Amino acid sequence: MDDATIEAFRQQLVAQQLALQAQEQEHKTDSGPVELDQARVGRLSRMDAMQGQQMALQASRRRQSQLANIAGALRRIESNSFGDCFICGEEIDQRRLAIDPTSTRCLGCTEV
Repeated sequence: MDDATIEAFRQQLVAQQLALQAQEQEHKTDSGPVELDQARVGRLSRMDAMQGQQMALQASRRRQSQLANIAGALRRIESNSFGDCFICGEEIDQRRLAIDPTSTRCLGCTEV
């Protein structure tokens, strides 16, 4: 893979990382304690609030996982191993990396 392609992937990863970090900061308040809506007191309104809180926590977990994957891909770029399969060591197809630049396995090793 040439340097221009790797730099394009790096820029894409950094942009994704910044967007996820901004989303994480924006939604930090959603994971706070559940407060009852005084206008709609009842078991269903509390269940709805708790469900919203759990959905926000799960979304945060997904963002944290994506951020970890992006950090790993950026480390691989720095160590000149980006685009190499962890299993067989062959180069990962650029079309696969275009869909998910955090991929660590080639298509053949993923299917095994």
